[in-house]
Formats: sequence, structure tokens, C-alpha cells
Amino acid sequence: MDLLGDVLAVSGVRGTVGTRIEAGGKWGMRLDDYPGAAMHAITSGSAWLIVDGAEPRELTTGDVVLLEAGTGHSLGSEPGVTARSCDAAAAARARESGEVITLGTAPARTRLVTIHYDHDPAVRTQVLAALPRLVHVGADVGAACFDDAVRLLGRELAHPQPATAAVLNSLADVLLIQVLRAWLATRPAEQRGTWLGMLADPVVREALERIHREPARPWTATSLASAIAVSRATLARKFPAAIGQSPGAYLTQWRMDLAAVRLRDTDDSVDAVATAVGYTSVPAFSRAFSRTHGDAPGRYRARARTGPGRTPA
Repeated sequence: MDLLGDVLAVSGVRGTVGTRIEAGGKWGMRLDDYPGAAMHAITSGSAWLIVDGAEPRELTTGDVVLLEAGTGHSLGSEPGVTARSCDAAAAARARESGEVITLGTAPARTRLVTIHYDHDPAVRTQVLAALPRLVHVGADVGAACFDDAVRLLGRELAHPQPATAAVLNSLADVLLIQVLRAWLATRPAEQRGTWLGMLADPVVREALERIHREPARPWTATSLASAIAVSRATLARKFPAAIGQSPGAYLTQWRMDLAAVRLRDTDDSVDAVATAVGYTSVPAFSRAFSRTHGDAPGRYRARARTGPGRTPA
């Protein structure tokens, strides 16, 4: 089972292409209020990334960086250059028209594409939240993985056609997965204690695959250990060491994630949702759901459908 793909799908991670930028001479752009996680892909030339509280980092052609949502940062021609705030209205107009945002003075020496990613706030099992504040994949590591996607993004932005928005957002999703693949292959130690820690432990990975394949099955630590042919003690030791949770805690979290999405996005009865996620008793399901989401299932459904939040897919 593709666990990474499953969690990305359930957690509703979606990419939206921001703008193409061309810059020359001295230039700087501040990105304090960038929505969601921010990705910058350098398609040619170089730029300096300045993240609040960290040393400046030079990015060169083919480099891609992904920053945690809310991370104040700027891009510029050199460290210490004056950076002006990003003009959100101008960026929106450029996206619609296919125009390039130009910074500094001609000729352009640097070209880059910006993308932002958000996720479904109803789901607590998140891939983006498991990543460090800054993920930097250099061209030497990632070029074979995402060069083509970056080139296609630039081409589609330069020459908008019917359904360009759909193509761009699909490419943004592909690029995220390719960046994650490249980074995960080189940073196993940084994944321990997060959901991504399962990638380095075949026992935990197989246990998670069982849970994801059959979330409604009445799993216990004993039955889960038996299903993957390890001792209960081994599973109890490895599971929290890899992902920071016990098997029982993770099972409950995943069930409640599935339930929250289903309550919001379908008209299934609370009874049907409870059964689908492994509860034979609606009161027991309601208590578990209330503990994790702060509302009873029916009230949560009403609030999720009328309040601010993501639009159902």
C-alpha cells in the first residue's frame, strides 16, 4: 500500500502555483504572509534565501526549497539587500494573464517559480507538518526527479491555454511528491519521531499499512503484532520510537481523521460513519470523536459545512 499517497490524499494537500519571477541587478522580495507552505523552484540563475532566524542560503539553478507555513522569509540577489513586500494583487493578475513579475533591473539573471500548499484542517495526520521548517533539495540530488515538472510549470505559465489552472495545480502536486521523494531518500535521521519515521522501519511501515488498509478492523496491539509476525513487545517498542505514537493512539487518530472528512463531505449517517471507522457503538464513537474534535459528530458536521474552511473535493 502507498502510505504516503494515502495520507496526502486524505489530508487534502493541494498545491497552487503562485507566479513566475524574473529578476536582475539588485532585488529583494519579502514573503511574510505567504499562504500555506511555500515552495520556490529556481529555474535559472541564483538567489539568496533569507529565513528569519537562520543564516542566508544561496540557491542555484535546479534547487527547490519548501518552507513550513508561516515561515517569514525573503528572496534576493544577495544577503542584506532591501526586500519589498510581495504585491499580492499584482501576483494574482500575473497568474491570470500568464505574465512574469519582474524585479530589479534588466537583464534578468534569475528566474523562479513560486507555489504554495495547503491542507485539510480537519485531518491531524499530516505529511507537511512532519517536515522540518526548511526542506532544501539541491539540483545535484533532485534534478533527475523534478527538472521536467519545473520546465512544464514554466511553459504552462508562459503560454496559458484552456484548463491551464488545472494543469498547473496538478503539476504542483507532482512536484511536491518528487521533492519529498528526493528529500526523504537523503534525510532518514530527521524523520524519526514523526509520521515519516515509518519509512525507515519496515515493522512499523507494515503495521501502518494494515491499519490503513483495514481501519475498521478491531485491531489491538496483540492482533496487529500477530498480523505482521512480530511480538507485541517489539511492536510496542518500535512504533513510538519511529512515529512518536503508540499503535492504539495512531489507530484512533486515523479513524477520527477519516470520520471527520466523511462527516463533512458526505450525507452518510453518524451510524454509518461510526461503522466505517470501526465502532459498533455510536455513543462510543461520539465520545471518541468529541475528545479529538471538540464537538459531537452531528454538531461537527453542521459547523464544518457552514463555517470557514476547505471546500469539499
